[in-house]
Amino acid sequence: MDLIIILDGSDSTGIKDFEKGLKITLSLTEVFDTKIGDRLTMGRTGKIEWSYTECEKEFPFIARKNWAPNTKDKDADFSKDLISKIYNEEVKASKFNPRKIVLLEFSQYLECYLWPNFTPERDSNEFIMSIVVMVNEKFRERIPAWQSFNKNPKHFNFFLHRVLNLALDEEVDLVREQITRLVHIRIWNNILPKQREDMLSKNKKLRKFWNQTEAKAKTAKLTEEAAKMQEMEQVFLWKMIQRFKRTLDRIDDENSEIDVDDIRYCERFVQLMIDLEALLPTRRFFNAVLHSSHLLVHCLLSSFIKSEAGSLFCQLVDMLKFYARFEIDEITGLPLTHTEVATRHTDHVIQLQKAAFKYFKESMKDFYLLNVSGVDSRKALTKQFTSMSKSELYRFAEFLHLVPSVEEGDEKKTMDGMEKEYLMEALILHCERRVNQLQQLNEQPLYPTETVIWDENIVPYEHYSGEGVLALNKLNLQFLTLHDYLLRNFNLFQLESTYEIRQDLQDVLFRMKPWLHETNGNCVWGGWARMALTIDEFTIVEVAKPLVGEKSPAVVKAHLQLNIGKRMDIRGEWESLRKHDVLFLVTCRPKSAIGTRFNPRMPFKDQIEVAYVRGAEVEGMLDPHGNVIEEFEAYEKKPTVQGDVRRWRITLDPNQYRLDMENTVEKKTEDVYYTFNLVVRRDPKTNNFKAVLGTMRELLNTECVVPDWLHNLILGYGEPDQANYKKMTNVVDTVDMNDTFLDFDHVKESFDGYKVVGSEKDEKMLPPFSLSFKDLTTVEGMRSKERTVEVRPLSRVPVTPYSHKTNKNKIRFTPAQVEAIKSGMQPGLTMVVGPPGTGKTDVAVQIISNIYHNWPNQRTLIVTHSNQALNQLFEKIIALDVDERHLLRMGHGEEGLETEKDFSRYGRVNHVLKERIRLLGEVEKLARAMGEVGDVGYTCETAGHFFRYRVCRAWDEFLSSSKLDEGEGRDIVKNSFPFTAFFADIQPLFSGVNESDSRIAASCWEHISRIFSQLEEFRAFELLRNGRDRTEYLLVKEAKIIAMTCTHAALRRAQLVQLGFRYDNILMEEAAQILEVETFMPLLLQNPQDGRNRLKRWIMIGDHHQLPPVVQNVAFQKYCNMEQSLFGRFVRLGVPYVLLDRQGRARSDIASLYAWRYRALGNLPHVEAIPAFQRANAGFAFTFQLIDVPEFNKVGESQPSPYFYQNLGEAEYAVALFTYMRILGYPSEKISIITTYNGQAQLLRDVVQRRCADNPLIGMPHKISTVDKYQGQQNEYVILSLVRTNNIGHVR
Repeated sequence: MDLIIILDGSDSTGIKDFEKGLKITLSLTEVFDTKIGDRLTMGRTGKIEWSYTECEKEFPFIARKNWAPNTKDKDADFSKDLISKIYNEEVKASKFNPRKIVLLEFSQYLECYLWPNFTPERDSNEFIMSIVVMVNEKFRERIPAWQSFNKNPKHFNFFLHRVLNLALDEEVDLVREQITRLVHIRIWNNILPKQREDMLSKNKKLRKFWNQTEAKAKTAKLTEEAAKMQEMEQVFLWKMIQRFKRTLDRIDDENSEIDVDDIRYCERFVQLMIDLEALLPTRRFFNAVLHSSHLLVHCLLSSFIKSEAGSLFCQLVDMLKFYARFEIDEITGLPLTHTEVATRHTDHVIQLQKAAFKYFKESMKDFYLLNVSGVDSRKALTKQFTSMSKSELYRFAEFLHLVPSVEEGDEKKTMDGMEKEYLMEALILHCERRVNQLQQLNEQPLYPTETVIWDENIVPYEHYSGEGVLALNKLNLQFLTLHDYLLRNFNLFQLESTYEIRQDLQDVLFRMKPWLHETNGNCVWGGWARMALTIDEFTIVEVAKPLVGEKSPAVVKAHLQLNIGKRMDIRGEWESLRKHDVLFLVTCRPKSAIGTRFNPRMPFKDQIEVAYVRGAEVEGMLDPHGNVIEEFEAYEKKPTVQGDVRRWRITLDPNQYRLDMENTVEKKTEDVYYTFNLVVRRDPKTNNFKAVLGTMRELLNTECVVPDWLHNLILGYGEPDQANYKKMTNVVDTVDMNDTFLDFDHVKESFDGYKVVGSEKDEKMLPPFSLSFKDLTTVEGMRSKERTVEVRPLSRVPVTPYSHKTNKNKIRFTPAQVEAIKSGMQPGLTMVVGPPGTGKTDVAVQIISNIYHNWPNQRTLIVTHSNQALNQLFEKIIALDVDERHLLRMGHGEEGLETEKDFSRYGRVNHVLKERIRLLGEVEKLARAMGEVGDVGYTCETAGHFFRYRVCRAWDEFLSSSKLDEGEGRDIVKNSFPFTAFFADIQPLFSGVNESDSRIAASCWEHISRIFSQLEEFRAFELLRNGRDRTEYLLVKEAKIIAMTCTHAALRRAQLVQLGFRYDNILMEEAAQILEVETFMPLLLQNPQDGRNRLKRWIMIGDHHQLPPVVQNVAFQKYCNMEQSLFGRFVRLGVPYVLLDRQGRARSDIASLYAWRYRALGNLPHVEAIPAFQRANAGFAFTFQLIDVPEFNKVGESQPSPYFYQNLGEAEYAVALFTYMRILGYPSEKISIITTYNGQAQLLRDVVQRRCADNPLIGMPHKISTVDKYQGQQNEYVILSLVRTNNIGHVR
């Protein structure tokens, strides 16, 4: 990369020159006078925006004078009063206005002023709260929050004890060490002695641990202050729960006014309880405390939970209830089987029946004599307990150790504060039959409905600021079980899909303009939308009976009739709907009169009423006879359908259909399926959510078997390096490095710190090499510590007598790249972090090639995020010494491969069939050369017979005769070789020297053997006559290197598993851009063998500092942490990775813009040596520039539609700059224009089309794209438009 030009229409007008003549204008740079590197470290995500005119003008002055880094006029001493003033007058007085807090964060208030000056002597509430506010702001903006504390941890212990409700974060050791004291086993001193005894009696080791802990606490000699601190840690959570109960009671009190802060506190507290329950280290001992406190009972009985204002609180309590009763053994951390769950439940009910037999032997015979299933439902228990008195219920609860024992003569005092309803709910919650989690999931519809789509508590809108609580799962660093891991990802993926669906539905409905008819009250459509049509007719045609053990119908089918109009492009789009495409059936009931104008910027629900939304899947379009038109092959002709009316057969969600019919019968509601008046389709590229959700649900219903060496790591437990090859027991100490090294000196310079020993003299040390690593050898069960690499040159046996030039690696890999290749060849997990231009793809290709040649029987699966990255990787694999018959590219992006060969499934089948014909021709040629009579080359089978009974015999006779004639003179091989006529096109074949002739004969035999071995592999293609069967055989048996995108893997998992797909290694490119679950699913594309996963290697290559996975909804990004990739999570967990530390793509001064983000990122030698990297760019004063573009026609940033940002001034400037470069002679194919917003990209295309496209001297730039879509691509010259002027945008 030679040039970067950044257009930034900001408010500031000052220009600063620094760092090698960088011409830059940044509004905040002028305010705080910070270096470019410092400002870049403040990158963040989110959409908190404000106008510059609203910023408090005194903040920059105060920051510059007191703490802003790199300022000359910073002269004020530390002032505790200044902190109090800022907190009270600016932060607290503004009710924690995010605008002011963000300004303080931008000025590095925490890093440069608060924490460096914090000491116990300066402690104050304002000081503590200021730090808390700034830390929370960093969490809200998703940037590192703990760096300042890690650098200076001296007073952190004191600080945390002042703020014990600080957000939990298992990532930071500093926080974890302090927070684990609050959930230590000693918190069991708060629960009832009988409850504690029940817990300890189940585990002998636990009892021993408890006794040791108590004994240590009693004998410890602590100061009075330390003893108080220890006591406070022990009772902190218990007292917090009691305080929460009092707050909830205050909200329920009808005589007092409800305080909004109390509501927020209760919601936050329940969220804290969920967080504690959702992590095993905090859940282990706290779960018993939670149940003993009866917090759930208190919440469920509150009147607040039933009110409209308590809807979010109700959803949070449901989540807490789910995790409090999660199917896991808290002590061992093992998931409970269905049998273990049933046993625990049965024990509870039996104990209840024993209590009935003991206290109410005569009056409750019907209760204690029934089997468990007859009395364990909530309905049965409620019926039984309703007729009982409070004291009788208390005796039940006492017997089950749910409440304190009644003291003699003091029964009233003991039961004081416990109402009858309270005791009933506690007993029922303890003994009721719990809904099976999987059964509940399987009965859940996959398509969103109108109630979920427009529920802001579940699917927040774009303006979510990160401050409130949401009833959503979070993707933490750790998970309870694989079921928990998949379930959280399933829920979040479903909600993210729902958010995108809502965006599409709202866009379509605004365009369709639904109006209310003046007379008949029907819906009149005043507009038009490309992605929607009105429904002519909708009919349910089939409702199949439920399968055994299920409630919902097996299948629900319907016919949909539409008028697709006259426009050919629209007709084609609707007619091209394929099987499994998803449609949405909408019932719209407008209230607006005809002619009403809708405003997309205003809330949708206030303008358009959507009564129902139901999803459906296309089965196919119907012909005039009512039959589904199948997706025919290219040579078959589809039947034509006359007219404008088209009919489709679609399948509805059986679970949703059952729920709707139950509502119709029980609640006497209308039949939803007779009300639809609009059908909406979506872009096929973003409409595969249903298939992915189906795959995830299928995984939840199967026993997911991941490799033993990966299981704990995926859940976030154990040692971070447990899957590293150095810790694996099956490590390979000697490997063939193939063409990795160019010469012996390359080997020596690649292993710094190792002693490299060659087996031959240096002049004989020619590649390829076999390397033996002494530190990987095991002697008497111990790993050797000798850091020696033994190098042995390998002599390859020629595979053919013909001149054969193999494609070899020509890259001189750096030591870091060699370490990545070495690690990737070893079993276990390999993670490679590759900054831009460091050769990630070349490393990946070399790993694949080395595995292919070392272990030819193993199969490797390649997975990437995008088709483009997959094609780039695949093209480089094709260029190496890999037999193309072993390559397979799956998915719809194969047409993007820049090669004449077809590597799709059908393309590979055709290649095999053509190769078969060619090889059979070679067999005929061999038969003629040997004088064989008969059609031996008719099929692969006849060729096999010919090889076994004629060719092999001739070769054996030759070997025998050549051994007998050894030493009898020249031309022994030449005279006795039986296949000389076959190689008649090589003249001369033999030289007459027996030693060299023997090598040539061996290569001839290798050539012939390879012909017949390939034909033996191709024999199956003769037996399989169907094209589909052939492609499936190719996938399952023939291909050794299979490439697909992560989306394709998720969509096709069921088919791959059904086919018996097998693989031994996975390599993932762009791993940091793939969602957690889409990274996880490729691990499970095969069924386990003997209960174990056969996966041997997992290579993940990516860069977590570049773009994360794309998540549209800000709430899911910030609150749920959904944009966390598994790659990024592993890095945060401390999993070892190889950092590629030399870049060769950009000039050194351009690379310095991002080099600060990596550890010791340098340049490859050619960056400093090649003149092209040193010459100035003609017509430009600087290598990279940031240009302030003023308002154009008094307009800067604009939004033609919501969140569709454009800036015409920047677009015109960028195109003018492109034109200027073309006039100077810069090639158009070397110039790319990229921007941060889709709206600006569209505007740039329009301007370029109008100003440049028709001019042959200018033309079009190589690409106009967004930053997200341009990820992974490169060009010589880049023009970047940042768009924003009115509000601050954020650069990640």
